[in-house]
Amino acid sequence: MDPKAFVAGMSALGAGMAMIAGLGPGIGEGYAAGQACSAIGRQPEAQGDITRTMILGIAMAESTGIYALVIALILLFANPFVGQF
Repeated sequence: MDPKAFVAGMSALGAGMAMIAGLGPGIGEGYAAGQACSAIGRQPEAQGDITRTMILGIAMAESTGIYALVIALILLFANPFVGQF
């Protein structure tokens, strides 16, 4: 088996596994938005504070998905291990 092909294949597998990390932020953001809507329904006068806090939390959750995307792109297109063999 060609070592370059093996490293490239394992890199593709690792990139796919890294993209599974996109599920967490998606589920978390949906849950946060739902809870924010529920909170606004119970206390409409706090809409501004609730929305601001929700957007901050969603941005922090999305950063983990973006990190996973960056790792996947590095593994696919700029992998330093492919050139070693």
